[in-house]
Amino acid sequence: MNMPMIPAPEQNLQLAGPMEELHTGGASLRWRRFLLFLPKFWWIPASTLAIGLVLAAIYIYSKQPAFVSRASMWQTLKLKLPEGGVFSDDVQNYMQNYAATLGGFLQSRTLQQSAIAILKSSTNSASIKFGKDGEPLPVAINVAGSAKSEMYVIQAVSADPWFTQTYLDAVMQAYLDYMKTVRAQVSGETLASLSDQMQKWERELKAGQDALLAFQRTNNLAILQEEATVAGSYLTKLKTQLSDLQLEARLLEAATNNPDLVASGAVADTSGADSASASGMSAQQQSSRNEIALLKLQREKLSKYLKPKHPKIVKLDADIEHAEQMQAIYRRQDREQLVAARQANELKTENVQASIKEWEAKVVAANATIAEAERLKLDVQRTQSVYDRLQLMVQNVGISRNIDQETLAVLEPASPTIRSYSKEKTSLAMAVFGGLAAGLGIVFLIAVRDDRFTSITEVTSTLSDPVVGLLPDVGQKQETVIPLLALNDPRHVYAESYRSLRSALLFQSTDGERPKILLITSSMPGEGKSTVAANLAHTLALSGSRVLLVDADLRKGHLHRLLGMQRGPGLAELLNQTSGPEQVMQKDPQISLTFIGCGEINSGNPGDLFLVSGLDQILARWRQEFDYVLIDSSPLFAADDASCLAPKVDGTLFVVRNHRSGARAAREALDLLAHRQARVLGVVFNGANTTSRSYYYYKYTDYHHPKEPS
Repeated sequence: MNMPMIPAPEQNLQLAGPMEELHTGGASLRWRRFLLFLPKFWWIPASTLAIGLVLAAIYIYSKQPAFVSRASMWQTLKLKLPEGGVFSDDVQNYMQNYAATLGGFLQSRTLQQSAIAILKSSTNSASIKFGKDGEPLPVAINVAGSAKSEMYVIQAVSADPWFTQTYLDAVMQAYLDYMKTVRAQVSGETLASLSDQMQKWERELKAGQDALLAFQRTNNLAILQEEATVAGSYLTKLKTQLSDLQLEARLLEAATNNPDLVASGAVADTSGADSASASGMSAQQQSSRNEIALLKLQREKLSKYLKPKHPKIVKLDADIEHAEQMQAIYRRQDREQLVAARQANELKTENVQASIKEWEAKVVAANATIAEAERLKLDVQRTQSVYDRLQLMVQNVGISRNIDQETLAVLEPASPTIRSYSKEKTSLAMAVFGGLAAGLGIVFLIAVRDDRFTSITEVTSTLSDPVVGLLPDVGQKQETVIPLLALNDPRHVYAESYRSLRSALLFQSTDGERPKILLITSSMPGEGKSTVAANLAHTLALSGSRVLLVDADLRKGHLHRLLGMQRGPGLAELLNQTSGPEQVMQKDPQISLTFIGCGEINSGNPGDLFLVSGLDQILARWRQEFDYVLIDSSPLFAADDASCLAPKVDGTLFVVRNHRSGARAAREALDLLAHRQARVLGVVFNGANTTSRSYYYYKYTDYHHPKEPS
């Protein structure tokens, strides 16, 4: 009879919980795997922690105890002298601002030797502790303080309590003595250098003063300054006169080239007394010109009434001719006078220029003498200023040598020593942290290197095929046989997971005919494929379907033990044609389930039986007689039987098991099925952890076993 179409609670098992985890990413998966592996490998962090504690104990036992003594130093007040007589050095200022510098000073080899010398002088040498190398017991010095702090806390640590305290006092005293010695040495060298410089500048000052006195003896500066002033004034006057002569020369040259300018009086007043004659001649020439003009005017008036032969006209013509003759004479005289005037102007100009050169030389000589005197005075003043500053610096350094200007002083001497456990605490903390970190790191590496599936999220993110079944772990040991599902099975979570797998197969979307003959296989042995095949067959049969379960693992088939039936005759006899179809089928009297065992194989390769030509006819007959045919085969990597059967069936269910199936093996097995042109319906995840956050299906027991209404 046909199986009724019962609506399934889930079409497939890739629902809210697993799909939500699928989006978390690779980092979240690694972290989740680490948390799953940690309870299993808890002994690794515990072992590394124990090893770390043992090593720390050995280290602490081998080390000497540490005793701590503390003291403090502070910056004291500095004396300020009125004339600035304070000596300071750069090293000291640098130390005052940085505690690390002070710590370096206190731990230097020089101060250590000085401190030991102080201890030897104040105590007997037998009380000084020495190490195995014959050197004094090492003491670690630490200085705490900030750049703006006025107090520094100094801590000494060593293995001897008395030596720690006394050494701290001694090293602070050694530092103060050393700084005082260095300051005296540096100030002495500075004083000597300043004295040499002062003597040098004193000699230069005396030489400058002598040069200035000698110059003043040979040169009267007051007379020189007065002569320079007079010479300057007279030189200015000569240059003005030269300018006037040059102007007069230009006018005379213009009058020579144009005689009308003389007649018009353009040069009459430019030459002064030296050109008086030329001016007089120009006036006569002008008077003659005016007379000629007047005569010509009279003739013109008379010519209107009188004839040219009239005596008056003749007389006027004679007067005009006489006047013109006189004008020509005057013109010749004016030209001669202009030439003479030009010659006189040139002579005066040469005399004035010669005087200017002479007086310019006098002014330059006077100014040079005055400038030399000023230079000598400035040299003396500059040398005197440098000499005075050096003299003041020598006085300041001399005063500073006798004043203790150390700005650091001991505020509190070394305190009594106390036992320090800081190294022990640090060693234990490092042991605990390092041990746990090493152990957890090893567990993390194991979790990362182990590719076995631990959750549905890893299956869906690793394999490309969909997950169609999520079967829970029933909590039994591996060697214990798990009872098959029965009608009204009390294991409701276990039963509902197989019903969900049945529904996923029933309502799986297909383009053609729904698959009837299903092959159930896995990559490796021990992944629970036979149990899955038997329980799925029971689930299908309990729903009313005609189901045939075939054990195709001809080598190690054990389905007959799970079902409580016979091994043979079975599939091997059917393929060898030693038994008929009816002889190999075994019926379950309670449900509509038919079973065919694996049969008996005596020799040869059992896998060759799946290559016989009659297998296709057998599968075709089963497809007509049953609603579902479930074939349990051998693992893919155990034998080639499953890869030979997969292309002949309608679909293949691939089983992976939690904490057993490896991701690499599962991918290679699915790739092998794809190369054989097998149709993989999906992956069944067996042994899922029901305590996981994502596995919350079918946990409501009250819903499966409701109480009777009261």
